[in-house]
Amino acid sequence: MAHIDLGFDEKEAPGITGLMRFRPQTAGPLNALADALLRAPNSLSRGERELIAAQVSALNECDFCRDSHSAFAAAQLAPGMALVEQVRADPDTAPISAKLRMLLRIAAAVRDDGRAVTPALVAAARDAGATDVEIHDTVLIAAAFCMFNRYVDGLGTFAPDDPGAYAASAQRIVEFGYVPPS
Repeated sequence: MAHIDLGFDEKEAPGITGLMRFRPQTAGPLNALADALLRAPNSLSRGERELIAAQVSALNECDFCRDSHSAFAAAQLAPGMALVEQVRADPDTAPISAKLRMLLRIAAAVRDDGRAVTPALVAAARDAGATDVEIHDTVLIAAAFCMFNRYVDGLGTFAPDDPGAYAASAQRIVEFGYVPPS
């Protein structure tokens, strides 16, 4: 049970979805940020950006965000969840591009401490083909997901144990994004 009374059964809207239902005034800007970071046109695919969010959430041990963004990444990347699980287990040996591997290292550094992003990490990402926009967006995705993870866990929200519970929301996110249709 969440640390605060959300006014409904949390299982109807687990994790951040329940918090957004509870406080729509903050939901709008948070959803807009997620949409800008994870869905707006970018040289990184939507699946790659979701993978960065999932990896940061896994490192932060935020079950809801880890599982939901893993599902969102898997729905947009071939070969799906198998790749996501390989990245979560060991990004250094997962079958991803050198550029994505370096961006995941930057994201992990941000997760530890923003000052842990060193000139050497940035240079290695550039050497692997990352642009300044991709480096910027990776840092911002990682920083935002540290906030989202702490929001979800700080209020003790419910997270389904069944990974299949995230499949329906994955399809909705892939099709419509984070900003609810008007």
